[in-house]
Amino acid sequence: MTPGSIMDRIIATTANSLEERRRLKSLDDVRRIASQTQHPRDFYNSINGDNIRLIAEIKKASPSRGVFPIKRATGELARIYASAGAAAISIVTEPVYFLGTQNDIKPVKDMVPIPVLCKDFIIDPYQVYEARAAGADAILLIAAAIGTSRLRDLVNIASDEGMASLVEVHNIRDLEKAMSAPVKIIGINNRNLDTFEVRLETTLELRPLVPPGLKVVSESGIHDTTDVYRLRQAKVNAVLVGESLVTNPDPGGKIAELFGLTTTNTPSTAGAVSQD
Repeated sequence: MTPGSIMDRIIATTANSLEERRRLKSLDDVRRIASQTQHPRDFYNSINGDNIRLIAEIKKASPSRGVFPIKRATGELARIYASAGAAAISIVTEPVYFLGTQNDIKPVKDMVPIPVLCKDFIIDPYQVYEARAAGADAILLIAAAIGTSRLRDLVNIASDEGMASLVEVHNIRDLEKAMSAPVKIIGINNRNLDTFEVRLETTLELRPLVPPGLKVVSESGIHDTTDVYRLRQAKVNAVLVGESLVTNPDPGGKIAELFGLTTTNTPSTAGAVSQD
């Protein structure tokens, strides 16, 4: 990370908030709550298969775009996503820069049967247990924000809790770091977290470097069916789409558009576009 970058500021804010939460609730208490939570849904297999899948994201704001004009409740938006064929739901829970909350996880899980990814800036085991306690089935881990040994620890803790880890990379250095952990899913973020500029080519350049057997998710900057087609041709397993959906007055229709479908297609088709 570049000192003073947006990413750098978010991580500093996260660390400060984490210390406050530790004072209010001990790690043992959070682990106890996590252990009493219903077993996680299978995020890995939700994006596994021969067809490209959709992880549809719910987020309320971003540092680059400001507050999004979302007119639907979180649970209702998730229901629309699932009905349109999403394989999983991503919820951005960072509270300061993205206006998210882990309290959004439960209403989504109550509304839909598909797995939920907690997308946050997780840097400490405490946050992994928090996500599980909130009901998350998977977590995002950003390689650029975490040291190599800590990344390995967080992946292992999540696995012990039954959760999948989507390990996000932005360049070759991140990918090499991710490979040192027992990862099963690599997320390639097309957004530069220092500048927040977006290049779909980031996925196209890094995808061939991911070892066989790992699932690959392309994140950010996916706006139309041409983008999905290019990623499908690159043998990407899933796409994570947020702004194109939350800012659209008809998110279900936007999903159909992204995957080149018509309204007469069955809902499950949207999350499973052929890679042939």
